Amino acid sequence: MPMCSYVIVDLEMCNVPQAVRQKGYQFRNELIQIGAVLLGDDLEIADTFASYVAPEYGVLDEYIESLTGITNRDLQGAPHLKEALQSFLDWLPADAIPVSWSMSDEKQIRKEAEFKNLVFDELEQYLDRWIDCQRTFAERMHTEKRYKLSEALIISDIDLEDGEHDALVDARNTALLFAKMQREPSLKLNPYYISEGTDNAPAYCPFADLLANFDVAE
Repeated sequence: MPMCSYVIVDLEMCNVPQAVRQKGYQFRNELIQIGAVLLGDDLEIADTFASYVAPEYGVLDEYIESLTGITNRDLQGAPHLKEALQSFLDWLPADAIPVSWSMSDEKQIRKEAEFKNLVFDELEQYLDRWIDCQRTFAERMHTEKRYKLSEALIISDIDLEDGEHDALVDARNTALLFAKMQREPSLKLNPYYISEGTDNAPAYCPFADLLANFDVAE
């Protein structure tokens, strides 16, 4: 496996019923999918990782199933978090730096592993050097706004891969944006993007709104 500097990570989670949280598991969500993309020294995708994770407390309800496309059949026979995380860590190069869209994924791994008494000698070093790509993008845009990944991809003129809320797809899309930011000191934006500093202008001008400005012959 080639040496890689960054691993772009995305997680999908299910909801944990309130009754279960009251009995011990104190978090609202539980991991059900890990997706990751390794970027090589050339910032191209070098390898990928994907695994479903069988929940121990959460329930895959209709909303999450519709949002992610994950079904109970996908989770049947899937490894629990201990085995899934171990496979993920075995796959990672020792020098990889994790990156995700916001720090929520890092926090989920940290708190869920702690609650389930999962100890991995190498896990802490990855968690401690985690990069928040959402924050990095906001800094590039000179704003405190927390953009959705889909918004940031459009603004950055990147053709996003279909399948939002699939962990591997979201990891791939985040990787494309992160790589572009690494390559371009001045991030090239979509020509239809309008700066937030523009008076009375939205942060992004959708194509439908642009077309509305033109007369269309009937």
